[in-house]
Amino acid sequence: MSKIGIFVGTVYGNSLAVAESAQEILEQQGHEVTIFDEPTLSDWQQYNAGEGIALVITSSTGQGDLPDTIAPLFYEIQDVVGYQPELRYGVIALGDSSYDNFCGAGTRFDELLTEQSGTRIGDVLLIDAMEDDVPEEYAKPWIQSWGELL
Repeated sequence: MSKIGIFVGTVYGNSLAVAESAQEILEQQGHEVTIFDEPTLSDWQQYNAGEGIALVITSSTGQGDLPDTIAPLFYEIQDVVGYQPELRYGVIALGDSSYDNFCGAGTRFDELLTEQSGTRIGDVLLIDAMEDDVPEEYAKPWIQSWGELL
């Protein structure tokens, strides 16, 4: 099975709750899973060389901005890492559709990783706080299906 790093960007803990749910489901499928709730570039580099899979789970703040827990990683990936053709990844984006930049942080992560030649596994899951007040429950079917794609 696969080695998966879950990279969390959260403000109020919803993304971490989704990550913990993902860890449970993916481990039941036989995957080896580690959660990084304040991820660093060295954490990321364990998963971007074809030896593992990165799952980014991030909420958005303000007008689609990155939470402080994951923003430094985003900018280091953008400014330091660059080309990542061996990267395989997934994205779960949490947001609030009453804002113009709905799920902006997760969308920005997906765009960056695509620009760097990463290969996304499955579609990006967008979770709307206006519709889903328990995001970890809403995410479970997607996580189950995503884990089966690996």
